[in-house]
Amino acid sequence: MTDNYPLDAPSPYPAAEIARAWERERPGTPTDSIEIVTPIWRLAKLFADDRRRVLADLGIDPATLDLLSVLRRAGAPYELTTRELARRTLVTAGAISQRVTRAEDTGLVTRSPASDGTRAVVVTLTPAGHALIERSVDQVLTREAELVASLAPTARTQLATALQQLLDEVTAQTRGVPKDC
Repeated sequence: MTDNYPLDAPSPYPAAEIARAWERERPGTPTDSIEIVTPIWRLAKLFADDRRRVLADLGIDPATLDLLSVLRRAGAPYELTTRELARRTLVTAGAISQRVTRAEDTGLVTRSPASDGTRAVVVTLTPAGHALIERSVDQVLTREAELVASLAPTARTQLATALQQLLDEVTAQTRGVPKDC
């Protein structure tokens, strides 16, 4: 049996119950984060699983969606260098190279040398890639809107703000950036 915690199946136990159990078993152990981090992990798993199901129905994998989405959001002529793609997708140059190769092999993008004489490689969305991302993004975003529809608009705005603040703080702390920067 492999343990994929925290990305295994969501636990039926509420986060507050988990925190109380740790407080009981290990008095003095900091448990403040459990009621925040545990639901985030569970939501991430549920959202990722649901997105994978939607994408499988569309015939596209998450990495390809990510690549095509970044190119589409760049605006016409829907092209970026591999360096810029790596920066915007938060993956390594090697991972971008693999993604581009797979997408190129299926006719979703083309790859060409930069016209400025540098060694840069430019990746361009093809008409087939454009059609796939247009179809996919509508379905993915519609489904995700359905998943958060139970939250009132004000609650969505507040949650988005709080999550971005937490993300900024955690990013700064995990990258060793002083809090006041």
